[in-house]
Amino acid sequence: MTVQPNDDETCLLKRIAQQDQSALSDLYDRYARVIYSLAFQIVGSVEEAEEVVLDVFSQVWRTATRYDSQRGRVDSWLFLLARSRSLDRLRALKRQTRTTTASMAAGTYTGTTASPEENLLLFECHTRILHALQQLPESQRQSIECAYYKGMTHTEIAAATGTSPGTIKTRIRLGLTKLRQIIGTP
Repeated sequence: MTVQPNDDETCLLKRIAQQDQSALSDLYDRYARVIYSLAFQIVGSVEEAEEVVLDVFSQVWRTATRYDSQRGRVDSWLFLLARSRSLDRLRALKRQTRTTTASMAAGTYTGTTASPEENLLLFECHTRILHALQQLPESQRQSIECAYYKGMTHTEIAAATGTSPGTIKTRIRLGLTKLRQIIGTP
């Protein structure tokens, strides 16, 4: 019997729940780069994206006992945490109305060295998601991108597109349902 990646990751989370630091390190090595990429797309800052990565894995360390494999895959849970922490940071940055604007560096992340297999897996996952997004109607894709990558609220998206918040909510819900069908996740 071969161990599926999600089974292995579920085992890692069980070990993390028992305060096994090497399990956290293994999970970090697998996902830090992709979480950093997602966070950078949302917050647009190298420093803030790095902080999001730290926040996510700190939260994993504290809350691994609450992970339920019946509710979703480990990677989905991590991406949800990353998105949530990124949007929290983005909102906090927006509240800090500073007069000076920090220049954003678009450097590359050097926190971990992924194996060629992991890089290929991440690339394939990224490609599948981009391909799936392109299959959505423009209005649904635009709403999802604004909500997930720019951290905009439904009201902000509605104002930017000239539609009602209810319509935006519906577009996002329908778009996410279609994405699940295209990608093939439960």
